[in-house]
Order: sequence, then C-alpha cells, then structure tokens
Amino acid sequence: MLSLCFSMTSKIFRSTVFVAVLVLLCSLGIVMGVLYDHFTGVQVEQLKDELSLAASGTQKYGSTFLENVEADRFRITWIGPDGTVLFDTQVDPAAMENHADREEIRQALQTGTGSAVRASATLTEQTFYEARRLEDGSVLRISASQESAWALMLGMLWPIVLIAAVAILLSAFLARKMAKRIVEPLNSLDLEHPLKNKTYEELAPLLQRIHRQHNQIAAQMEELRRRTDEFDQITENMQEGLVLLSSEAKVLAINSTAKRLFDAPDSCLGKSFLMLERSSDMRAAVNDALDKGRGITRANKNGRDYQFNLSRIQSDGAVIGAVVLAFDITERLNAEQLRREFSANVSHELKTPLQGIIGSAELLESGMVKKADQPRFVGHIRKEASRLVDLIEDIIRLSQLDEGVALPAEQVDMLALAEEVKELLAPGAEQRDIKLCVAGDGFTVKGVRGMLQEILYNLCDNAIKYNLPGGSVEIYVQARKLTVSDTGIGIPPEHQERIFERFYRVDKSHSKASGGTGLGLSIVKHAAAYHKAAIELDSAPGRGTTVTVIFPQ
Repeated sequence: MLSLCFSMTSKIFRSTVFVAVLVLLCSLGIVMGVLYDHFTGVQVEQLKDELSLAASGTQKYGSTFLENVEADRFRITWIGPDGTVLFDTQVDPAAMENHADREEIRQALQTGTGSAVRASATLTEQTFYEARRLEDGSVLRISASQESAWALMLGMLWPIVLIAAVAILLSAFLARKMAKRIVEPLNSLDLEHPLKNKTYEELAPLLQRIHRQHNQIAAQMEELRRRTDEFDQITENMQEGLVLLSSEAKVLAINSTAKRLFDAPDSCLGKSFLMLERSSDMRAAVNDALDKGRGITRANKNGRDYQFNLSRIQSDGAVIGAVVLAFDITERLNAEQLRREFSANVSHELKTPLQGIIGSAELLESGMVKKADQPRFVGHIRKEASRLVDLIEDIIRLSQLDEGVALPAEQVDMLALAEEVKELLAPGAEQRDIKLCVAGDGFTVKGVRGMLQEILYNLCDNAIKYNLPGGSVEIYVQARKLTVSDTGIGIPPEHQERIFERFYRVDKSHSKASGGTGLGLSIVKHAAAYHKAAIELDSAPGRGTTVTVIFPQ
C-alpha cells in the first residue's frame, strides 16, 4: 500500500507539473501571437495613414514633397506607370530595378490600392508594403520592417525562461502539496473496515468491493479452518498412521499415530519422509507410489507388524504428492497363524481317533479278532468315537464363540451353577480320589448360562485331570470372582502364556491319557471374553494351579 501511494503521489506530482508547464507555454504562445497580430495590425494602419498623407503631398508638390519628408521608421518609393522607380527615400532610384512585377504594385495599378508582406532570407524580419495609385497613373508605395514572431520570441528568450522557471518551481511546490493532500485520505484508509472510511465518493465502489471480498475471504478462511479442524480431529483419532507427502516426498502432515510409529519429532514437517524411514523397502514403495500410482510394503515396528499402503495424489493430471497409511496387522497375522495352526491341529486331532476306529473296524471286518477279544475292540471304537464327538462339539462351540453370535442372556446364580458342575464331575473326581468342594457367598451374572457352565466345567475338569491322587479341587464363588484351585502338578512358567491356545498341551502324553480335546481352556478364554470377564492364572510346578475369572460390575 505504501509503494502504491508513493507511486500515485509521484504520478499526481508529475502530471500537475506537466500540465502547468504546458498551460504556461500555450499561454505564452497565445499571448505573444495575439499581441504580435495586434501590433502588426496597428503598424499596417499607421502605414496606410502615412501613405494617404504622402500621396496627397506627392500629387500636389511632386518629388519636392518627398524629398522633404523625414522617414526614419518607414521607406517611401514612387514608381511610374511602367514600373520605373522615380523616387526612393533610401536608395538611388537609378540603381533600382523595375517594380512592375511587385505584388503590391500590380494590385495598385489594377485596383488603386495594394498590400504585401515579404520576409527576409533569415526569416527574422518581415516587411509590410502598402501602395496607392496616384491620379497621373504612378504608384506611391510605403513600407516598414519589423521583427518576425520567431525573432521576437528569440529576443524574449531569457525573460520567457525566467518566467518558465519560476512557474515550474511554483507548480512543483503547489503540485507536491496538492498530491499529498489528495493521497493523504488514501494513506489513512482502514482496509480492515472499508465501509467506515470517510473519503472520496469516487472510492465508494472500490471500498464496497473490498468489503465484499473481505467477507468472502473471511467465509473461506472460516470454512478452511473448519475443514482443517475436522481433518485434524479425524486424523488424530485414527488408529492408523497417516502421512501426507509432497511430490518431493517431504512431510506435509502427519498424525500422532504416525509420529509414534516412526518416532518423528514435531519439527519433521517440511523434511524428507525418507529421513524418518530409511529402509530401502519404504524408499521403493514411495517411488512406486509417485511413479506408478501405488506402493505397498511391510515392516516390524516396536515388536508389531505394520503394512504401509501408499497412493499417489494428482491434481489436473499433475502429481502433487502421496498419502501413506500404516495399518497394524499384528492381530491379523496372528489370527492367520492361529488359523493355520488350528487347521493343522484339527486335522491331527481328528485323524488320530479316526485311525483308531478304522484300524479296529478293519481287524473286526477281516475276522482276525478272536470272538473273546471283540468286545474290547468294539469298546475301543466306541471310546474313540466318543472322543471324536467331544472334539467336534468343542470345535463347534469355539466357532460359535469366534462368530460372536448374540445369545439369550439371563441372570445366573454362579454359586448354584458351581454346585451343578460339582454334581456332574463328582463321579470322575471320586474315581481319581479327588476331593471336590464349593464355597463362597455367591453372586449373580447376567449372561449365557451354557457358556458360564462351560467355564466352570472346563476349569474343574482340567483341575481334576491334572491333579494328584488324594488331592483337592475348590470352587470359590465370591465378590464377582470365580476361583478354581487345585493341588495338582502345576504349570511351568514358560507354558503359562500359551495354555489358553487351542490344542496347546503342556504334557502331551498326560493329555492323551486323560482323553482331553485340548480345547477346554480355549473355550474358557472365549466364553470369558464374551462376558467381558478377565482371567488370572497363578501356578507353579508341584504346588497346584489357581485360575480366577473376574466378572465386571
């Protein structure tokens, strides 16, 4: 704004001075022209008057009159009818040429009077001629010389220069003051509040337009701020890492998840993304995204697996950058690994009883089994078939739990449920010489009765199977905690984190002997998760195991 006003002040100043000088020069030219014409006219009239007097005297007294005339300011010439010069006040007539061809002489001979103006060779002087025909046919001519307008101007050069200099200085002074006065309201304009200015009416349309533009810009800025806030809120609450890159792979924006993932400082904006992630795979993925439109890579960060999807961003056909999305795929990879292990374990667990069934059936079919041994083989087939059914039922229950299907819920008395489970397992416990008891004040849980029973049944069943002869199992139901403690063989520390995995067994030989499917504790884990309950494990080899299921309030 300052440079604009300075330029405007200079333009007003120069324009004013130029106009003043131009007006001055034009005025001088017009005044000098008018005055020159005026004085020329006066001189011509004077010549005519002088000629009239000279003509009267010449007609009366002849050359005697002319010889006595004192003519310092003008020249009198007397020409005969044939153009011969009879008399001249300045030059010897005999030395003068014939004047019959002179314009003023021709006019006088034809009409009685004649006039002419002739300039000198240097154009600095011009001569005015007036002629009159006398009664005897001769012509009397009078002439006077004066400076031309150009010579008069040259003669007045210094006064004109002086006047012009004074006029220019005065114009410059006044123009500067005028320019400042004109520009001062412009310098004091409040462009933040255009309509509150009191200035020239001619500026009103401009100020109104600025006001409208201010409103438009304010609305656009507010919309941009709102969208920026929305973008920040969305990206900051994303679980995925997000990085926006320029076409030179510099960081334009990064959310907090990505900062933690790449251990990036707040000052990373504007710096190369490849300085944050220096791996060759990421460099190749960035180049693929910018060149081909898409890049993908995986990496392990802080003990977790991440997949990075990179996509190119274009505008009007030009590449303006790329977006990097980081997905935590640890759970997915673990789930895939568990599915693979589960499939392999299921195949193995199903294959084992089936092989036993098929082997016994083939022996019976071939007649190789003695009649006395047939009941034993049939019993083996029934036992393996029962084991196979139990395994399939457990797999079905786990599948239902994995799918998270909503099941009817009810208020379940956990102490009463513990007593029911105790009654179910009592025969097996007595057979193994295991004491089974239930204690506590009890509590109620709103949940799926069948799942809650599965939790109790599998925990107690495991406590019985892996106990020692003469040992005990206690079910304690108190303060929203369900605790199953045994005096069994215990679990080594290195196995405690994995015992809730499907088909995981600490002692495979003992598990085979006990006839378990290897899915009991996995069912406990999923059923507890369904009810949003937490599981705590306390165990050590040789001193038994305690499993506590804590239900939320």
